[in-house]
Amino acid sequence: MKRAIVIGASSGIGMEVGKQLLADGWTIGIAARRTDLLMQLKQTMPDRVEVETIDVNSEEAEDLLLSLIAVVGGMDLFFYASGIGRQNPTLEPGIEISTVTTNALGFTRMVGLAYRYMATHGGGHIAAITSIAGTMGLGPAPSYSATKAFQNTYLQALEQQANTRKLNIRFTDIRPGFVATALLNDGKQYPMLLKKEDVAYEIVKAIHRKEHVRVIDWRWRIITALWRCIPRFIWRRLPLDVKEKKEKERQKDSTFSN
Repeated sequence: MKRAIVIGASSGIGMEVGKQLLADGWTIGIAARRTDLLMQLKQTMPDRVEVETIDVNSEEAEDLLLSLIAVVGGMDLFFYASGIGRQNPTLEPGIEISTVTTNALGFTRMVGLAYRYMATHGGGHIAAITSIAGTMGLGPAPSYSATKAFQNTYLQALEQQANTRKLNIRFTDIRPGFVATALLNDGKQYPMLLKKEDVAYEIVKAIHRKEHVRVIDWRWRIITALWRCIPRFIWRRLPLDVKEKKEKERQKDSTFSN
């Protein structure tokens, strides 16, 4: 029996990955803050879906995760899809702090627990959605890109540690481009939007192939490779918020014309 835990399964990519794992014959434990949405997935296959309400920022999150693992009967795959992110060009402190709390502290809490569990239970596979945003510092979303870089590095460090300790733990760092989910439902325009169903398919395929890092899709693989070649003195001058500036200019012109 293949058993997976999916954190952040109430919507978006997490839910789609849960559906694909069920279709592949997995028994899954799903968790998120919104239990009502999780129950909708459970109703599709009640005998192979277990549900737990977990807020990754809660002090009881680790105990709840262990409880979910026990109910499922173990954990061969830990898939992490929880996270938040917003553009914050004015550096509003509330956005920055909440993003760091969820994407860094919450991520460490949950992935760390999964790692320790697998270290003492024969191993397993840890896969997590990070982002292409971790490739370079993005001015429109400072805390988001910084925490995604943290996640990239943390998974890389755990992979090295597991290899040194000779633990049978595999890792897959999933780095999608912009995906059409509620996370990007902020009224802004994003280039080359990906469908969540297509992204979930690529994720499950990468997990089966035991890939270490997977950038989704091929267009974003080319773009992120090019990003790494851009010197810092050029990168810092790139107008990444061009569309937002153009919108402001349009509104300004409209005001003047009135």
